[in-house]
Amino acid sequence: MPEPGAAPRRSPQGVPYTELQHIVNADGLHLFCRYWEPASPPRALVFIVHGAGEHCGPYDEIAQRLKEMSLLVFAHDHVGHGQSEGERMNVKDFQVFIRDSLQHVDLMKSRHPDLPIFIVGHSMGGAISILTACERPSDFAGVALIAPMVQMNPDSATPFKVFMAKVLNHMLPSLTLGSIDSKWVSRDKKQVEAYDSDDLNYHGGMRVSFAVQLMGAAARIEREIPSITWPFLLLQGDADKLCDIRGSRMMYENAPSSDKKLKVYEGGYHALHHDLPEVAESVLKEVTSWITEHLPASTQQPQGS
Repeated sequence: MPEPGAAPRRSPQGVPYTELQHIVNADGLHLFCRYWEPASPPRALVFIVHGAGEHCGPYDEIAQRLKEMSLLVFAHDHVGHGQSEGERMNVKDFQVFIRDSLQHVDLMKSRHPDLPIFIVGHSMGGAISILTACERPSDFAGVALIAPMVQMNPDSATPFKVFMAKVLNHMLPSLTLGSIDSKWVSRDKKQVEAYDSDDLNYHGGMRVSFAVQLMGAAARIEREIPSITWPFLLLQGDADKLCDIRGSRMMYENAPSSDKKLKVYEGGYHALHHDLPEVAESVLKEVTSWITEHLPASTQQPQGS
């Protein structure tokens, strides 16, 4: 609790958290949250997990579509992202993202104990989603992944570069590498402009320390894949320069799950949900229909009191 008379904590944009929906994580940092509540009693909970350097605002279209299907959708800006506290695009351990996700899931589960829970994750949010579901496999009814970060891009993860990154991380952890080239986000120029002009997105360079955390997460996913038995949907563009399609193919081929689907979009870029209009529409339909198909039969009935 703040000291009496202390100024309220404010978001990086200067808005007091008393005016923003938020949770406080285990490190005492305020995380900005969004909720999309359906008019009728919800049939399931869906947790949306955004990618590196972005925030949960641009997922409004997917969330609205899911809300129309009587699903209660929730999301937060990760530590160091968007309207949440924390050093921008830096985290002491990738596990913080997973821990915070489980905290938010547990909060929503305590409010709606009988509802199945799904996760929708994009890019780095896909990596967070995979590891979150691996930590609590029985908690989730399914995971939908849009261009997830499963492996580091082979060009950036040669043994020499990995070795150099680890050396640099000891010597110069705050050294910045190149920033995300926004032209690879989408084939739709309007979407690239929207990404570039969104002040809540991080437009700076990636630190060596953050890159090392991503490498560690990818290595952990590779170890976890042989034990994945929960249902999953993978949507991936074959021209994605930011999260290579080989990662999704490797996960699809090697996960023992009996309920898995991989859909590849020819020529698709990274943010498929914001790619060319027909691709974006297909992604919305795939995600919503896959989740509704995976609802337990009992949730099709009106909820009991």
